[in-house]
Amino acid sequence: MTGLRYVYAVCRPYGKPLQAQLTGVGGDPPRLLAHRGLVAVVSHVDEADFAEDPLRAHLEDLDWLTAVARAHQGVIDALTTVTSPLPLRLGTVFRDDSGVRTMMEAREESFLRTLDRLDGRVEWGVKVYVEAEPEPAASAAPAPKPASGRDYLRQRRMRTKSQDDLWQRAESFATRLHETLSGAAEDSRLHAPQNPTLSGASGRNVLNAAYLVPRVKSEEFVEKVDRTKDGTPGIRVQLTGPWAAYSFAGEEIAEEEGS
Repeated sequence: MTGLRYVYAVCRPYGKPLQAQLTGVGGDPPRLLAHRGLVAVVSHVDEADFAEDPLRAHLEDLDWLTAVARAHQGVIDALTTVTSPLPLRLGTVFRDDSGVRTMMEAREESFLRTLDRLDGRVEWGVKVYVEAEPEPAASAAPAPKPASGRDYLRQRRMRTKSQDDLWQRAESFATRLHETLSGAAEDSRLHAPQNPTLSGASGRNVLNAAYLVPRVKSEEFVEKVDRTKDGTPGIRVQLTGPWAAYSFAGEEIAEEEGS
């Protein structure tokens, strides 16, 4: 089959098959391309979409990019159930199999080092959000109407102080939680707080962290997070995973290659 080679991940050879009906970007099933002690997971994509110029134009198309990202992540998720993949950057393409093998040969030592470090490990994501001050119960007496401009300003200052206090509690809570979870993980990464406009999540994100955890200890890690949930009014903890260890692949995530 002709077309460019879209590369999802590099991993060590593994014995378990991927799910039978799995398709990748553009609907093409992923296949394995071996080179020495490494395997690249690839599929064929149309040059009309993934050559350098059309790909650059497509990256401005949110719908197209979302579909590609979903297919890309679907392959990575399937790989994560059978091995510990080293995921490559979205949109990593090469002209042919020879180009993929050349890439693996050039980065062989660093790929193997990183795969050794990630072997048997997964990434868990933990986010902490501070919500708006909880609404008063329906049975509670309504707040008195301000009798004057001075009363209005005083009530407004009290509301602002209450919200500031909640944010400070949330930040202290997030700091303690991160220290606890870091102690239960082999490694951790702090990412920038998410922009709610982009993420669509409600509340202010005060912790956006990733944790590298041995797969066999994941249940213990999840239980540790669960014990913190819903413990403080106005503070929400979100756990996601297990994922391939994107946050810990470091410099080994390949830059997008021109075709």
